[in-house]
Amino acid sequence: MTINKQGFRLGVYVCKEAEVVDFASPYGVFSVARRLNPEIDVILVAETMRPVQTMSGFTVLPNAAFADEPELDAFLIPGGPGLRPEQHNKRLHRFIRELPTECYLTSVCTGSWVYGQMGLLDGEAATNRKNPDRLEKRGIGKLPIDRLAEIAPTCRISRARIVDSGRFITAGGIASGMELGFYLLGKAGFSDEEIEEVAYVMEYEKGYAAYKQDVEVRPALTVAHAAM
Repeated sequence: MTINKQGFRLGVYVCKEAEVVDFASPYGVFSVARRLNPEIDVILVAETMRPVQTMSGFTVLPNAAFADEPELDAFLIPGGPGLRPEQHNKRLHRFIRELPTECYLTSVCTGSWVYGQMGLLDGEAATNRKNPDRLEKRGIGKLPIDRLAEIAPTCRISRARIVDSGRFITAGGIASGMELGFYLLGKAGFSDEEIEEVAYVMEYEKGYAAYKQDVEVRPALTVAHAAM
């Protein structure tokens, strides 16, 4: 499924203690891509229109609230410590379930926990952060990709940087939001040459080339999620 890039809109979810790089990287990729095609758009979506304090005191102003019901072609959930409680945020769950079935549901790092907790990754393929931090190395806490396997035991866990399971597109660790941004440009209809041009302008052409093939595409096992 590829959507014509005319009017493609990415909604990036922001919440308390969301990891800055997780949501800023894909946002930045789309921002630069607008130089090639101003018809694509990226907005910050939050539960309300109040300022949101993400990690390390970085505060952002959302462009739309859940109640606005923004029209989106893709919805992205970042990771970060704040995503632990967001797993159980019923208002977020309701917003996701009310998105049209043609809207991609995407995530960076621990953002995939939300979809897993909702049961949306049952029978699907997904990924999460694989490299442990200092506490996880000492056995304090659980590696996010292992935690995803617990949350969604029937999810097919992958260690690829990007996993495309049809409607669900998940990215691995914190910096993988860059690659997710580029991958979503492809879904928006950008050609390989246009995506390479965006990476070049960002002086990220070597990084893009290094990770371009680290993508696992798996067809969904079920279409039951269409109704959600």
